[in-house]
Amino acid sequence: MQLMPEGGTGAGIPVSDGVMLPNPESSYEVVRRLAAGNAVVLFSMSGCCMCTVAKSLLFSLGVGPTVVELDELGAGRDIHATLCQLARDQQALPAVFVGGKFLGSLETLVACHINGTLVPLLKDAGALWL
Repeated sequence: MQLMPEGGTGAGIPVSDGVMLPNPESSYEVVRRLAAGNAVVLFSMSGCCMCTVAKSLLFSLGVGPTVVELDELGAGRDIHATLCQLARDQQALPAVFVGGKFLGSLETLVACHINGTLVPLLKDAGALWL
């Protein structure tokens, strides 16, 4: 999957699994496009233990999220700032989007898993076929 601005032909920034972030584009628009174009998106930092737990939980459920490692991107700081605005008083990373909507960070992800609402959310987003 390649994400480019409408009508754009310029080079993008590689993220993972062939996903390209458009360049130049606002960090908010990058987050919006990635969230809208993928069933599950996880914004992460490669050395973050909470991000690793979130990835492990999703993978253990059979979900293959689009993982964006912000510390590996030139625009990572701008995207992180956008995620901090979305998270408000919550921990900004990991930032999990399911079905194009901001779910939250690890605390919300685990709470949804424990209370039984995560799997239905993932099914509705097309990330699981149980």
